[in-house]
Amino acid sequence: MKILRTGFLLILLSVLLVLAGGAIGGQSGLKIALGIAVVMNAFSYFFSDKIALASSGAQPVTREQVPRLYAVMERLAAKAGLPMPKLYVIPEPAPNAFATGRNPQHASVAVTQGLLELMNDEELEGVIAHELSHVRNYDILTSSIAATIAGSITYLASMGRWAMIFGGYGRDRDDDGEGGGLAAILMIFLAPLAAFLLQLGISRQREYSADETGARMVGQPYGLISALQKLGAYNQRIPTTSLSPSTSALCIVKPLFGSGGLSSLFSTHPPLEKRIEVLRAMTVTPQR
Repeated sequence: MKILRTGFLLILLSVLLVLAGGAIGGQSGLKIALGIAVVMNAFSYFFSDKIALASSGAQPVTREQVPRLYAVMERLAAKAGLPMPKLYVIPEPAPNAFATGRNPQHASVAVTQGLLELMNDEELEGVIAHELSHVRNYDILTSSIAATIAGSITYLASMGRWAMIFGGYGRDRDDDGEGGGLAAILMIFLAPLAAFLLQLGISRQREYSADETGARMVGQPYGLISALQKLGAYNQRIPTTSLSPSTSALCIVKPLFGSGGLSSLFSTHPPLEKRIEVLRAMTVTPQR
């Protein structure tokens, strides 16, 4: 069901791109914006893991340095039929973790020092299963596609605004029908917001999906539930200093997230209370 919801949101983003392209820049504007977005997000797709790891100060670790982390990762990767990801530790007291990499063969998982110190074995297993689920579900690829489409819409709107400022608006548009001008103006201001909200919806669905897949991978949701409760409590008290805003969107919980209101509405992550509620309602049959 969650895969269907993500697919539906991607379809809505694609439809919005076509409508915005026709209304704002015609076919030529649509092609230019799509080309720019594809190039920028292709770079992000292939190099985002290196950028995220470098910007967070993550350090590669050996089995001798973190035997408990390696043991959990090897057990779960074998259970899920995935290659062993590269492991990193971030010298950060706030507990958190994220997975990155364009596919399972190029995956990396980073955890903070605070997470290793805070989590018991069952909770650590729940966190690692969640991150491996992002790898297994190809969430980086899904996010890259969503970012490409949303970025194209944003570039189209930006082109339309500049054309209006410099008086070139409408010269190269293929659509000269009545009402086209009003539709384009509405698209210039509303399409980027709609694309942003749809992109957030996709991100949230991927978090729910990773929670569910991770719980089924382990065979029970209780370790992840306990981990999320701890992560929520500690990340509200301990400021994160190592993670950038773009990297924090990859984390299992968003650093310094709000518990409601606008901060929750515009967050890349669903409210923790809702994630825990969904996990508690799950029926999980342990894998043999």
